[in-house]
Amino acid sequence: MENKEQIESQILKLEEKYKDSGQNLSSYLDGLLYQRYLTYWDYIHLDTLLSLQVPRTYFPDEEIFIMYHQITELYFKLILHEQKQFVDHKAQDIDFLIEKARRINSYFEALISSFSIMIKGMEREQFLKYRMALLPASGFQSVQYRMIEVYATPLENLVHHSERQEFSSKDAIEELYERIYWKKGATDIATGEKTLTLKQFEYRYTPRLVRIAKQVKNSTIYSRYLALSEKKKNNKELISALKKLDINANINWPLVHLGSAHRYLGKEKGQLDASGGTNWKKYLPPSFQKIVFFPELYTKEELNDWGKQWVDHMFNPEKLKIE
Repeated sequence: MENKEQIESQILKLEEKYKDSGQNLSSYLDGLLYQRYLTYWDYIHLDTLLSLQVPRTYFPDEEIFIMYHQITELYFKLILHEQKQFVDHKAQDIDFLIEKARRINSYFEALISSFSIMIKGMEREQFLKYRMALLPASGFQSVQYRMIEVYATPLENLVHHSERQEFSSKDAIEELYERIYWKKGATDIATGEKTLTLKQFEYRYTPRLVRIAKQVKNSTIYSRYLALSEKKKNNKELISALKKLDINANINWPLVHLGSAHRYLGKEKGQLDASGGTNWKKYLPPSFQKIVFFPELYTKEELNDWGKQWVDHMFNPEKLKIE
């Protein structure tokens, strides 16, 4: 009897739901009668997911390389999912913002801790051979990571540090974008010529990134923080979460890549170029870029010492090889 009353109550609620949207409950109940039961593999499109690994060579470790990068892009999508909620939030609910930042950090930390797959999980000799079949593709071309940066902080904070003092929020988005730091990582310093890797990326993604930068102007994560009341801005838990996000994205994540570059591209006499011709020796060290999403949260000394952990890494690369 109790179960029958519960069902009747649920049907009444469903009738109200569909009535409010101009729909007929009876039609939806008919659909429910004919609908197949949902399976796990259909829900997550498992067969499609497992068919997306298409190596270009016959080296077994190339599949590891592909899968890890695909996993990375899914984590980037999770990070963006939380960032979009953060920048769209106008209620200044401090607990909500802390939770979004915490989730973002958990995704970054999962990526950083799993990077041993890239550092130790492939045979160096295989990598050096199959990488030649991947040119000019490069992880440098991950647009989702660039989107993460654009959602995090105003574009003037992403201008290359050598030119940052010349620009401010008053400058046009297009001009700031042209001076963004990562472009120098795929540009020949002597000639000023862009690599094909960078040219491909700009052709495909510049309109999208400029559009997003305009959409989030004055509403990036940093902008949302600065707009908080003084009391909320001084919330220790929020400050800690944002500083952790900064360190994860702009120090720890580049440093594990630096460890991988040393493992696969470093050699006794000189060093190999990264795929796509990107200049990893100058592009990856955090202290060379000094990218900080939330500069107001740090002292001058902290900003001056930003990313100096890479020095320890250079003298002892094993320190950053995750056990």
